[in-house]
Amino acid sequence: MRTGTVMERSHVPLNKWLLAFHLMAASKKGMSAKQMERMLGVTYKTAWFLCHRAREAMAGAAPTGPLGGPDAIVEADETYVGGKAKNRATRAPAPKKAVVALVTRDGMARSFHVANVNAATLRPLIVMNVDRASHLMTDESHVYTRVGREFNGHSVVNHSAKEYVATGGFKHSNTAEHFFSIFKRGVIGTYHHMSEAHLARYCAEFDLRYNTRKMTDGERASAMLKGAEGRRLTYRRTDKLAA
Repeated sequence: MRTGTVMERSHVPLNKWLLAFHLMAASKKGMSAKQMERMLGVTYKTAWFLCHRAREAMAGAAPTGPLGGPDAIVEADETYVGGKAKNRATRAPAPKKAVVALVTRDGMARSFHVANVNAATLRPLIVMNVDRASHLMTDESHVYTRVGREFNGHSVVNHSAKEYVATGGFKHSNTAEHFFSIFKRGVIGTYHHMSEAHLARYCAEFDLRYNTRKMTDGERASAMLKGAEGRRLTYRRTDKLAA
């Protein structure tokens, strides 16, 4: 049963794996490795690796194909993950990591860690993941100006002018903001810090829970188990990335 899945060659009992998947599926703001350690009765090292393998399964459960389509609105927005300088002992500038989210209204979301928020980085990401028949909704940032012309329509919400909803409620990016609000609660309340090396897996975790928000916790855990098939993640590979 474990062969060919993220659970392959694991010495953790299967019942603990199933409980871990359920806990990850049911925890809206995430489940820290320390909490997983206490609940499963395993070492922190085991819990940490187990959580990352669960996130790998969540990435495997992600829907394929472009977001949006004809008559669909896809919102694109970015946020930054990282601590505040005033909370650091050295008071040095806090390292900020950029996350870009593409969210279909009343639909699916995909988030990505990007090294730089600029037109050269965001254009391929957007055109590869959003159907060009969609209406693209963004803020006033110039990084979206050119790529917006490649879609069926492009509307801009001018946040710098304190515009948040306009045109009868059509023009807004509140769906993407809602996605980020849950993501940030996970960062602040559960994880506190997300390593840049693993940030893509954390994005996959929050994507999966958002995209399966209409499912029960059990159905979401089943989707994760399905996504675990055909994926492997070794400790050496994970630990090397964290170094």
